[in-house]
Amino acid sequence: MTDPNALLALYDEQLRPDFPDPAPAGTVVERDGPLVRVTGIGRGGFVTYRDLRGLDGAGIDELIARQVRIFTERRESVEWKYHSHDLPADLPARLLAAGFVPEEEETVVIGPVAPLAAAPLRDIPGVRLREVTSRADLDRIAGMEEAVWGDGSRGWLADALERELAADPTALTVVVAEADDVVVSAGWIRYVPGTGFAGLWGGSTLAEWRGKGIYKAVAEWRARLAAERGYSYLQVDASPDSRPILQRLGLIPVTTTTPYIFDGTSIIE
Repeated sequence: MTDPNALLALYDEQLRPDFPDPAPAGTVVERDGPLVRVTGIGRGGFVTYRDLRGLDGAGIDELIARQVRIFTERRESVEWKYHSHDLPADLPARLLAAGFVPEEEETVVIGPVAPLAAAPLRDIPGVRLREVTSRADLDRIAGMEEAVWGDGSRGWLADALERELAADPTALTVVVAEADDVVVSAGWIRYVPGTGFAGLWGGSTLAEWRGKGIYKAVAEWRARLAAERGYSYLQVDASPDSRPILQRLGLIPVTTTTPYIFDGTSIIE
């Protein structure tokens, strides 16, 4: 299937709402009308939904305000991931009015597993790929991500991956690319049960190691894992940097997403 509209419909049907199941230890998943609210994941929470069931005006405002109250009481941040095809059309303005701040837009791209899975193994001089589960390796991934993004500690990432692996070791696979003892790139794949989708996440690469095919090699490795488990489609929330690469690999843009963040830790009473 290569029709963007059909792929988007499949995405909405099978991948939304998106929340951890089974939930890692300490994570709380709650229903709130059309929303699923997730808390206790370490660096704040998030809300997710398939659609807002025709809510608009005061109904939407109250739903948003309820999330603001809950996360302010918890002194946590919350992410509301807005999809560009979501209704009502004025939802972004209502989130802004409630104190949410937009972050960088990403593009949801979807494509068939088979072509990437069939790609020959790449031989990148000085680099090896392997699958990891140990806390030491997860900490090394967090360190690599800190170097790539320069936005402070990413210890929460190692914590989150460790808890996710502990909740269900079969639900995801973490892959690193190493040069000697340095993690130069990493990515993980989540297998969504009961669907045809596996999701690619991560994919960061140290600046000095870009342009060598490492990102593609890590993506293709994970595609082979998805194929082995019988999945048909790969889905990625692609950054502006990774989107062109993924499109060259055969994935198709179907919508965009923007994380809207409310920081409940900054409220002063």
